Amino acid sequence: MSNPITCRLARPDERTLITGFLDEHWGSRHPLIHCDDFFNYYYTSKDTLQFALAFSGEELCAVAGYILANQRPEPDIWVSIWCAKKGCNGVGLELMAALPKLTNARVMACNNIRPKTMAFYTFLGYTAARLPHYYRLGTHSSFEVAKIACPERLPVAPGKPLEPLATEEDFRAVFKPNDAVCPYKDMWYLVRRYYHFPRQTYQVWHLEGRILVTRTVEVGTQRVLRVVDYIGLPEDFPLLGFGIDQLIQKLDVEYADCYCAGISAEQMALAGWSERGEDCANIIPNYLTPPLYENTEYYYFTSEPNHFMMFKADGDQDRPNITV
Repeated sequence: MSNPITCRLARPDERTLITGFLDEHWGSRHPLIHCDDFFNYYYTSKDTLQFALAFSGEELCAVAGYILANQRPEPDIWVSIWCAKKGCNGVGLELMAALPKLTNARVMACNNIRPKTMAFYTFLGYTAARLPHYYRLGTHSSFEVAKIACPERLPVAPGKPLEPLATEEDFRAVFKPNDAVCPYKDMWYLVRRYYHFPRQTYQVWHLEGRILVTRTVEVGTQRVLRVVDYIGLPEDFPLLGFGIDQLIQKLDVEYADCYCAGISAEQMALAGWSERGEDCANIIPNYLTPPLYENTEYYYFTSEPNHFMMFKADGDQDRPNITV
């Protein structure tokens, strides 16, 4: 008779147990586990260690780290590291199925899942899909980072410029909570994510309370603008098109790109963004430091597909490429 499976949340003193398990079963030393600043940022909140554990009898067989999008009693969460011991995939699935109840989560999602795991998430009742990728070219006559076979710059309607929110205090003065979409990102999460993130800085902008987050990347002699988050209604995103185009020109970037779900291709086009489909002849690199001249596909899952939005910086994505 096999041992019963027990799933529970980790205790604050079990970091060493989790680290040892992942070192043995992940296949490599994970930077989010071995860099203290990243570990503390992603997986600690007050006295909580944000991992769930699955045991077969007394043996640890699977772990799952999760990230809070807000501090509500029923939080929205992103799944981060999920790892099962070889031969214990069934235990890993049990842990994933138990995670919403263990964490009291309202919505659970994950950014950047492996394509081959999409069937597992569908089996568990989640919605799994490709994360759409959009871009807007700058006004350069030639391109060094992107490889453009079919140049296109969609028109942008006249509008208002974006205003910078350079400090946490500036942000707090204009932020309006947006309960209409999920995951719900509260003030605590957004301030922590974009004003106190380790090893990487962001630029935060707004247009009448709608929040846009960008990051400018130097690639050789060129610049690329990455739109990594937006807090607002999907149908309002076209209102930011004029301001984003001004940023593209002011910063003299080669192009801007944005991975996002929840804003339709039609709404993105109204904002001046072209969609990069899987069969697109244009190459809009995702990995820039160092540059990798190929298109990259992201996939995600969510427990709540209605009113759902996902951007590149959600979950444990949009972080420096570090080897430990």
